[in-house]
Amino acid sequence: MPYEFKLPDLGEGVAEGEIARWLVEVGQVIDEDDPLVEVQTDKTTVEIPSPAGGTVARILVPEGELVPVGTPLVVIGDGEAAAERAQASAPPERAERVKATPLVRKIAAELGVDLSVLAGTGPGGRVTEDDVRRFSALSGGLAPSQGPERRVPLRGVRRQIAQHLTTAHREVPAVTVVEECDFTALAAARGERSYLPYLLQAVVAGLKEYPELNATLDGDQIVFWERYDLGVAVQTDEGLVVPVLRGADEKSLDELEAEAQRLAEGARAGTLLPEELKGSTFTVTSAGKLGGLFATPLVNHPEVGILGLHRIGPRPAVVDGEVVVREIGWLACTFDHRVVDGARASSFLLDVIARLESPE
Repeated sequence: MPYEFKLPDLGEGVAEGEIARWLVEVGQVIDEDDPLVEVQTDKTTVEIPSPAGGTVARILVPEGELVPVGTPLVVIGDGEAAAERAQASAPPERAERVKATPLVRKIAAELGVDLSVLAGTGPGGRVTEDDVRRFSALSGGLAPSQGPERRVPLRGVRRQIAQHLTTAHREVPAVTVVEECDFTALAAARGERSYLPYLLQAVVAGLKEYPELNATLDGDQIVFWERYDLGVAVQTDEGLVVPVLRGADEKSLDELEAEAQRLAEGARAGTLLPEELKGSTFTVTSAGKLGGLFATPLVNHPEVGILGLHRIGPRPAVVDGEVVVREIGWLACTFDHRVVDGARASSFLLDVIARLESPE
């Protein structure tokens, strides 16, 4: 009998997944537990095995599609009847829903306006010329590119990043405070270690003094965490990934560095487990030499704070009334102003800096 396989419950409140890559093709004979499909969620990419053996009769959802749990994905079996039943239960193909006259479409193309993002004010929801021109004026009136271009769909990790950061930008009233840090003493004391474990250790100590930053916002409740599981942002070929370094308060400097390195390597290789990418209480981001003079990191929602370490290098500084060359870097702390007051965030940042400037 043909078997219709649906996107299973992936746990941890995951309601949908993107079909990242099919590992089979129509007509292929597979066994039970053979690799079937890779699904990208907002946490990680998971490989799902086939629940049954047989012939792949029909693939119902193409790569790149985002579908809810329970959506039929593939029919394993044979015969046209299986394909017809699958077609009947498959999600409908996307149709053009924008109502607009050819003239309005021409104007939209000239102004570089995507009609699909407009809510038409004309009869029956039709997009009017005024709708297009108003949107163009509000968005800066950008004209479409006049030269060759290449377009790719927003997929996989990039789509997850876009959705996550859009939520953070819209929902979080974020404020960033920036301070200078003198790393000269730490540069001399750290030996072969990177700056990151010292930063993580200083952040944990600071969070213990300012617990409102070691928190998440859950609806109308603030959750104050008594664990110190730090998200450590890692740049990968697929985009920014934030694995979680558990129990940072219980680890030595060597253990912090080793675990941060393991997580970074796993993130870049795509081998981290789903549970290694969730549940952080505060996030740290450090891009090293690529960190720029300073930046304003975005809060890793639903957390309420993030700290960014930026490029460290020799710069002039005033010490005891003398201009001298010191190893200087800037740190930026972005915080959710609904939960954290500016004075407390500034005090937290200064506390972290004081610890970094006095590594002994």
